[in-house]
Order: sequence, then C-alpha cells, then structure tokens
Amino acid sequence: MKKTLLAIALAATAVAAQAKDIVDTAVAAGSFKTLATALQAAGLIETLKGKGPFTVFAPTDEAFAKIPKADLDALLKDKAKLTAVLTYHVVPGKVMAKDVKAGKVKTVQGGELTVATTGGVTVDNAKVVKTDIVADNGVIHVIDSVVLPK
Repeated sequence: MKKTLLAIALAATAVAAQAKDIVDTAVAAGSFKTLATALQAAGLIETLKGKGPFTVFAPTDEAFAKIPKADLDALLKDKAKLTAVLTYHVVPGKVMAKDVKAGKVKTVQGGELTVATTGGVTVDNAKVVKTDIVADNGVIHVIDSVVLPK
C-alpha cells in the first residue's frame, strides 16, 4: 500500500512538472518569439501565467513581421498601447474550436473581436491557422495576422 501511494505521488509530481501555462506553451512552440517579447514588454507574462482560463488568439512571428519594423518597434516601446493590443487577442474562458460561433466576442481589453466561420475561421481579418493548443490555464488558437483594437 505504501509503495502504491508513493508511486501515485511520484506520478502526480511528474505530471505537474510537465504542466504548462499559456506562456510556457507558446514559448515551447517556438514560433511566438515576438509575442513572448511583447508580453514581457507589456508586463503581461504573470497575467497569462495566472489561473485563467484564457483563450488566446496568438499571432506567429510571421504575423508580427507583417507590421513595418518602425511601427512594431514603436509599439513595443509604448506599454499602454502594447497592452491594449495584446489583451485584445485574449478572450476570457476556454473556447475550443468546436465551440466557436460567428459573432462578436468580448476581449480582455474591453473591445470586441468579430469572429466569422465562413470558409474557415477568422478573427477580425486574421485567419485562424491552427486550433486547440491546450495549456493548463486555457487554449491557444494561432492566427496569421496581428489584430488591432478599433
């Protein structure tokens, strides 16, 4: 009995050690270096490591590369604007791809994203290119463009 309890405790510890939040999951994917840098600059790392759950529409490095370098550099230096842009990519709750419905969705930033489901899913004008990357505190859906609050 003691060996069984020890084995269960060790297994639970191993699972907990492998657990990853939204930030760790994005960093491990390797294609979100600019997003990770932006989250750091905006001071949002701890927020997205928090309890959640969150649904994050995460722009890839290629999506950030569509922004002219001077504009991106200016955005990274403007913490208030950067925070608004990044939190516009986050929706409260955990919304899996199968549960996505067309319409307006309230963001953490306070604005509304427009979700369309005709011919694939889009968020504002960004195409969702990968879905359901599950993290301990939510889910990531990968988008091909950075979306900006209106």
